[in-house]
Amino acid sequence: MSRFFFLVKEALTNLRRNALVVAGAVLAVFISLSLAFGALVVNEVLRVNTIAWQDGVHVIAFLNDEGTAGVPPGSHQTLIGAVETWDEVERVDYYDKNDAWIEYQQIFEGQDDLLDIDPTILPASVRIELVEIEFHQSVQFRLEQQTPVVRQVNTAAEEIEQLENLSSVLNVLGLGMAIVLGMSAVVLIANTIRLAIYARRDEVAVMKLVGASNWFIRVPFLLEGMIEGMLGAALAVFTVWLGSSRLAEATQSFALFRLDVANQFFFRWGLLFLLFGAAAGVIGSLLGLSRYLRDAEGVGEDVPAGV
Repeated sequence: MSRFFFLVKEALTNLRRNALVVAGAVLAVFISLSLAFGALVVNEVLRVNTIAWQDGVHVIAFLNDEGTAGVPPGSHQTLIGAVETWDEVERVDYYDKNDAWIEYQQIFEGQDDLLDIDPTILPASVRIELVEIEFHQSVQFRLEQQTPVVRQVNTAAEEIEQLENLSSVLNVLGLGMAIVLGMSAVVLIANTIRLAIYARRDEVAVMKLVGASNWFIRVPFLLEGMIEGMLGAALAVFTVWLGSSRLAEATQSFALFRLDVANQFFFRWGLLFLLFGAAAGVIGSLLGLSRYLRDAEGVGEDVPAGV
């Protein structure tokens, strides 16, 4: 146990001696993982909203008023009865003109200039939930044939498809940024370890002379790299979580698009990013150590000329 604490103490000493370079390595990990984790959170927001929209209303048909030319009384209910028999349709809800006015007031609450209208101009509508979102074109086409009862047909399918495409792009982008910027962080951590070894090259040589094992010398530097990686990852996770939480709180009243992300998501992916940061630090340390320690005999290398 005392040997372990000695190795940890040596790692912390290395961090303190090279504080400026260590800060640069931590910053590199922080930036790379913040961008990657941020892209992951945005992708999760899109995924949650896409699922919510897919489970909700897919098609809205606005109807002409009964009693107008070509729309006899009872036409709305006749249309609803017909639509409910379609195989593509899961559920049909009818909003009369009074329901439309109540919904309008909720949407534009507090905006008096928009509420100063004649409620009778708002049309009744049929809200349709599909069995599968892929059926939207078929249902839209069939509704548009129901003239003159149907005034206009709107569908959210195109927007949902765009969100799905954007989600796929963000997946690739996030992975690409994690790989490219993560490699940059590894290189910077490797340089940090090389500087630490350079500063302690005489101590390392003495330790080898008195019989210290190769791994006994390596462990403090591996711990140093691991700590740098985990610090950068922890800062990245905390920053993205804080920013996401504040943004979600500020937009709670915006009902059409939710920005909140479940804490379980942050906990699960936060742990994975911490492990990734630690792994990046260890890999960087191994790269830095490989230049100064021989694997066969464990003999400390002197710094090459010009370094």
